[in-house]
Amino acid sequence: MKRFYWIILSILILLIITFMVIARSNQSEQRHPDALHISPGIPGPIMAGFSAVKITPEVPDRWTDTNGDAVFKKKDGDTWTDGNRNGKFDAVWIAGFSNAKAANGIHDELWARTMVLDDGHTRVSYTVLDVIGLSGGHIAEIRKMLPASAGITHAIISATHTHEGPDLLGLWGKTPFRSGINKEYLEFVKKQTQQSILDATKSIRPVRLEFSEDATGAGHLHKDTRLPEIFDSGLRMIRAVDGKTGKTIGTLTVWGNHPETLWNKNLLVSSDFCHYVREGVEKGVSNGDTLKMAGTGGIALYATGAVGGLMTTHPSIIVKDPFSGQEFQKPSFEKAEAQGKQLSLLILKAMEKPAMTLDSASLSLSVRTFNLPIKNKLFRLGLLLGVLDRETEGWMKTETEVNLLQLGPVSILTIPGEIYPELVNGGVEAPEEGDFGLSPQEVPTIREMMPGQFKFVIGLANDEIGYIIPKSQWDTKPPYAYGREKPQYGEENSLGPETAPIIHQQIKDLLQRSGEK
Repeated sequence: MKRFYWIILSILILLIITFMVIARSNQSEQRHPDALHISPGIPGPIMAGFSAVKITPEVPDRWTDTNGDAVFKKKDGDTWTDGNRNGKFDAVWIAGFSNAKAANGIHDELWARTMVLDDGHTRVSYTVLDVIGLSGGHIAEIRKMLPASAGITHAIISATHTHEGPDLLGLWGKTPFRSGINKEYLEFVKKQTQQSILDATKSIRPVRLEFSEDATGAGHLHKDTRLPEIFDSGLRMIRAVDGKTGKTIGTLTVWGNHPETLWNKNLLVSSDFCHYVREGVEKGVSNGDTLKMAGTGGIALYATGAVGGLMTTHPSIIVKDPFSGQEFQKPSFEKAEAQGKQLSLLILKAMEKPAMTLDSASLSLSVRTFNLPIKNKLFRLGLLLGVLDRETEGWMKTETEVNLLQLGPVSILTIPGEIYPELVNGGVEAPEEGDFGLSPQEVPTIREMMPGQFKFVIGLANDEIGYIIPKSQWDTKPPYAYGREKPQYGEENSLGPETAPIIHQQIKDLLQRSGEK
């Protein structure tokens, strides 16, 4: 018996030593020092550039899902075809929902789409990737890849958070104990992102920016699957029009919803409804061969807003085709397309009557980097096993960042994860059964603190840290809030209960500092 205990103790010591080595080796330099970059003097002409570069993976092999569970298991009788004849199954592990979900083809292209804004003094690039998320360490590497000649003051990179693309976080490999990241593909995404940014800078020209929004029209296309039901349903848009030709060169739409309408049985690589939204905005919306509403042209970007909670087009939601009235409830590409058509119509209609236009302004940038404690035991184990791909800073801490862009009366705030809408717009509750028995801590709300008339909040930006949950709503211990018999979803994919208070305070400090410029 003593020998058994000594073996267990030795294993524990070995694990601790291993973790310390990994933690030390993963320590990172500060990704982007705190910065306050302000355009001086009189506002100048606004310039913008757009680009779209493919990041679609190769899926050489195909497989047969014998029992239809969307999980590749040889013991279930699943078989595969060696498409590239290299003698092995080259699985592309799809991120989201479950492990061992191997892609079985490609439905639509994945993209790195970039918008560059420049006021003659500050140049900021913003890239949206069709991926589940990308850790801050890899985003730092992309920034280092940009040559000084590109003139980029700061590069912002976010994820659409599609649940139908390759795993770039490591959590959805063949088993929970094996990373799902293909390192060659990860490097390909970095290089293509770099190219997208450089291409956008080459296309830069004077523009008129038009700002529009639809505050409520998209509300029926998603639901909050966790109490309290708080939404951020607003569609917020930027349209860049060439100052000489009057043609649209690009657009940006921000909405708060998980791109997972295809749900958990889809095996084709896709950007989900984002694909149909971008197609509709660029090329117009059609009913069969008949064009019903013209598109803007140019390059369309779609970005994810506040999706914590979580905001999703759940299989219980019925989505109607806007022309035929056909209803789709079961997850399918037809349902995602109908959703994309509805969203495109709302976006295009709002863009017809912009609420504000700008052709000159000063662009200011504020960057704040800080550390967050990693309290999640599963995340800690993932770091120990090398499954979760992120750097650590000291003992069980990780560095992340928030950014603020101000362009005249417009402010754009970036958040490094999946923030709950109540933190952005209000409605944080303090149920008695919450683990900490606290009143709401994260006050005032983020949009209330933000400056300007138009306020964009972009999630999964410059990092993916998981869910950002109000501390007063943190609920992992019985009795559970809202009369539930088991805990709600969310905490298991969060760094911990201190994440939201720290991020809120950092945003508050950032906004205060930018206001003192």
